Amino acid sequence: MGTVAFDYAGWIARYPEFSTLPQATAQALFNEAGLYCDNTACSPITDDSVGGQRSMLLWMVTAHIAALNFGVGGEPASPLVGRVNSASEGSVSVSAQMDVAPGSAQWFAQTKYGAAFWQATAQFRTMVYRPGPAPISNPFTLGGFGG
Repeated sequence: MGTVAFDYAGWIARYPEFSTLPQATAQALFNEAGLYCDNTACSPITDDSVGGQRSMLLWMVTAHIAALNFGVGGEPASPLVGRVNSASEGSVSVSAQMDVAPGSAQWFAQTKYGAAFWQATAQFRTMVYRPGPAPISNPFTLGGFGG
């Protein structure tokens, strides 16, 4: 178990809409994706093989960050942050609301890549039970009694 290295050619093959993004920029976004998806030997996502589960998830987050910052398919990224909560037509008025912290479902739901990541990682956002030490079976060994 280790870390996943970024494969620019593989990422572009999966997400061709980002083919205009320079490799160095994509690498920086992949590094940033590690803030949202643990890419260390301690990650709960243990499949770090080439094309494995962790690399697919990191690619999804990389695409999400790319779409938020650079847009998709040659279209510029929207300057709005969050969801549109009101819009008018006459004299054009739009307002957006972003009242959640990064790493939440709403933040990921801003793009199809983030939404896919959020769904795919549901299994890793559950509680993991780790039992404590076994109870003492002989009460007479406590407090200096017995031996």
